[in-house]
Amino acid sequence: MTDALRAVAAGDHFILPELIRRAITHELREQPVDIHELTLGWPLEPFGPVAEVSEAGDAEDELIEALAGARVLVTQMGPVTARVLDACPDLRLVVVCRGGPVNVNLEAAKSHDVRVCFTPGRNAAATAEFTVGLLLAALRRIPQAHDLLSRQGSWAGAAYYTYEHSGLELEDLPVGLVGYGAVGSRVARVLCAFGARVMVYDPYIHHLEIHGLRVATLDELLRRSQVITLHARLTAETRGLVGARELALLPPGGVVVNAARGPLLDEGALCDALESGHLSAAALDTFAHEPLAPDSRLRALGDRVVLTPHLGGASRAVAEKATALAAAEVGRWVRGESLAHCLT
Repeated sequence: MTDALRAVAAGDHFILPELIRRAITHELREQPVDIHELTLGWPLEPFGPVAEVSEAGDAEDELIEALAGARVLVTQMGPVTARVLDACPDLRLVVVCRGGPVNVNLEAAKSHDVRVCFTPGRNAAATAEFTVGLLLAALRRIPQAHDLLSRQGSWAGAAYYTYEHSGLELEDLPVGLVGYGAVGSRVARVLCAFGARVMVYDPYIHHLEIHGLRVATLDELLRRSQVITLHARLTAETRGLVGARELALLPPGGVVVNAARGPLLDEGALCDALESGHLSAAALDTFAHEPLAPDSRLRALGDRVVLTPHLGGASRAVAEKATALAAAEVGRWVRGESLAHCLT
């Protein structure tokens, strides 16, 4: 009889350990598996740098204890540090339920002959939907009107029905997308369905599967767009991609939406543009520093901003997709097949 595969499902309060266990059990339904469940604290407890890795839960000791004798780890926030890898000689496969394994020391994993996989695309649909939601909220001032009526008991939100204060609609609106990957391409399809005039800037994409228009430069996109939404990956080149110079290229009354990564956008320059009236609104789900500081200038901008605490990828379907993708990698590894998304 084949020995049971020993695995650890180190989930949290979003990627539930039970979801990981179910997905692995289904993937390996013809093989005995012994899965230990461990619940880490995120998002009820913050993540951050742990030893030499970033965006992880501070749980090295708990992870080491759970991994005793385990060959496979599936996690989202588990800190796979050099210390953890040194203490777990049986470990051979780590699958991270995220778009990148930032919580894993890849060099140490390679030196220990541990394969490291990740699950790209698991939150693309959720983030695209959330982006469109932010855009609609900013254009039509939905959160502000709700706050006036529901929280303050005031009908003063009717002022948003005046011509001066009423919002914009998507039909025929020129909307520029910075980035056309898994999220941006989905946003483009939805906006085209609304009848928006979609334009895209992405130097790495040469074919658009939409009826939109590809523009050659970011400056051109900004000059022609009443609204921009950011979908670029955060790299050394894209950090601060949209700053004071770029925001000044937007037409007066422009709107900025960012549900990608906070550091793509210069928040100080954004606040300046909103305070001066050059921009009419912004909707942000991600920030340069998270959580957003109590004294952030963004908090003082009132009804000019819609702010949410990095919830773009928070849907039940994301957790289910991530665990299914992770379990599929475990299945490929067990069967000796090529891994789909592997960095070591």
